[in-house]
Amino acid sequence: MNTFNPRTLLRDHIQDMPPYQPIHPFDVLSERLGIPEDELIKLDANENPYGPLPQAKEALNDFSSLHIYPDPESRYLRQDLSRVHNIPAERILAGAGADELIDLILRVTLDPDDLILDCPPTFSMYAFDADVNAARTLKVPRKKDFSLDLPAIEDAVQVYHPKLLFLASPNNPDGGLLSRAALERLLELPLLVVVDEAYIAFAPEGTSAIPLTESYKNLIVLRTFSKWGGLAGLRVGYGIFPAWITPALWKIKQPYNVNAAGAAAARATLRHRDQLKEQTQAIIAERERLDKNLREVPWLAPYPSRANFILCRVKGRDAGQVKERLSQQGILIRYFNKPGLDDHIRISVGKPSDTETLIQALRKL
Repeated sequence: MNTFNPRTLLRDHIQDMPPYQPIHPFDVLSERLGIPEDELIKLDANENPYGPLPQAKEALNDFSSLHIYPDPESRYLRQDLSRVHNIPAERILAGAGADELIDLILRVTLDPDDLILDCPPTFSMYAFDADVNAARTLKVPRKKDFSLDLPAIEDAVQVYHPKLLFLASPNNPDGGLLSRAALERLLELPLLVVVDEAYIAFAPEGTSAIPLTESYKNLIVLRTFSKWGGLAGLRVGYGIFPAWITPALWKIKQPYNVNAAGAAAARATLRHRDQLKEQTQAIIAERERLDKNLREVPWLAPYPSRANFILCRVKGRDAGQVKERLSQQGILIRYFNKPGLDDHIRISVGKPSDTETLIQALRKL
């Protein structure tokens, strides 16, 4: 009798961990809601409502080497990024979105049961990837205004000695920006600090942490083309790394991690970034208009945001029902109900017409 038990082959910590809950694409949502794709208003995943630049689409149309493996080193993309940021290409690594780079960082630094420091509410992939890598997550919750509790972080580092600290700036889901003073204070701690700047294009100029990578050997800065560049479906991200860690990252990354189409579209986006800046300014202007309109809804309390989304506390009613009633009308938003985010919704910034439809629907609820 065959006594093979497949569960004995699965790692215990993988069996016990909950799955990540991603946002679904248009076609899946359309089928689920019974609403045509072109009638959906998708404000749940912080995507760029304008999509990629025409030049990025042209680069895809002109691309003729889909049958050839991509450059395993993404040389030309990294050279372009080097010129944009004035950072040596040797310190830049491209990835299949910033998500891949988060996982790579954890895999080269953590042994099972090692600690990372997380400051929730924030992007849940940091803790998720720590779970995947059999590490432990030490949580130092943010304050009620979502700012960091710096003394608590410093105490946690002194007592528990985590190896890594992940910080999103602007933070997801509230859109708050990490101050330069706070970051420099944290960089004095004996651990590796990873600043995730997925939404930095929507923040004021001069707030990026990239210039500090010249001075601190314990700082990594991650970026993505998903939000700013409108290339979420192509999965292209990159990081600025200290020189000491890059050999290990190159050693373990998948050989062809950035697909050729994504690299071509990303390079076209960088070449025409001045044009993309106009689009970004339009999103920022719409964010301010959306914020003003949301503040006129008496049962919503929006938080200030420097990203392309606005987090709102829902007062006196069930936030889950708000999400559900909007989805029935084809308006998709994000709903949260977990520690620090009880009865909250997050709304991505869309086009002006999206704002009009959303606000009308909210006023009728």
